[in-house]
Amino acid sequence: MSTTRTLLPAASAARSGLIQITVTGVLWGTTGVAVQLLREGTGLSPVSIGFHRLAIAALVLLACAAGRLRTMVATLRAAPVPLLLTGIGLGLYQALYFAAVALAGVSVATIVSLGLAPVLAAAWESVRARRLPGPLRLGTLVAAVAGLVLITAATEQPGTAAPAPLLGLLAAVGSGLGYAVTTLISRQVSQHTAPMTLTTISTVVGALTLAPSALVAGISVPVRLDTVALLLHLGVVTTAVAYALFYAGLRTTPGSVAAVLTLLEPLTAAALAVALLHEPLPLPVIVGGVLLLTAVAATYLAPERANTG
Repeated sequence: MSTTRTLLPAASAARSGLIQITVTGVLWGTTGVAVQLLREGTGLSPVSIGFHRLAIAALVLLACAAGRLRTMVATLRAAPVPLLLTGIGLGLYQALYFAAVALAGVSVATIVSLGLAPVLAAAWESVRARRLPGPLRLGTLVAAVAGLVLITAATEQPGTAAPAPLLGLLAAVGSGLGYAVTTLISRQVSQHTAPMTLTTISTVVGALTLAPSALVAGISVPVRLDTVALLLHLGVVTTAVAYALFYAGLRTTPGSVAAVLTLLEPLTAAALAVALLHEPLPLPVIVGGVLLLTAVAATYLAPERANTG
């Protein structure tokens, strides 16, 4: 009876973590439409938009945590290396992704960077555990990456320029590696750091990491209601709220599973493009969406087995 009572809260916590990271993936999926509208309305570069996104999130979070700044400073002093690496990684993998998009196109950047992350995370976790992933973990990983490839390849705009495909591919690999490493580091940090504290520190450091590139590209924006609303959505919803949920979910969710769940990002983006931008819905997107949702459903049906491999 005592064992059953112990397992029930653990399974409940595992499922709560899955829900938090699933919501994160959906929120991140709204980024693409917002960035597209911002680029069309302001001419900002993707790196500059990424800087604004992190800077707004950092300012909002610092304002909300004004009474806990001493605690945050103490937390940073207690574990400076992993916290700084989380923030630097947050800025760098976004910058590398933006570079990959510019050099090799959206399809290559998304498939390589997002698809590589769960594979690398699963490989690292297997090495640490000294055993291969279980059938459930392998099945969800294969289904999720296959779904990502189908969705991204089908939604790539025809005639998209790829001025330097090799460099773009290398940037995408760097982005995927950075995302995987940052996720694994932040999972360790999240075990003893409050999600809001971790989110605040990482967004501040991430914004500072992107600042030099953004300043070169230009960060001035026209002060219009639509522009401000889009920037606030990116900063508050897709960053401050989403990363707080992500770090909270990482407390009970392995990095490789989290990386699979956040692949809901391109599915959400594709659905929004159909609903808001009236883009067509190709059959590969439907098939890819089914595969991704199947992978997500598998983690919910057996969260304790997904977490142990």
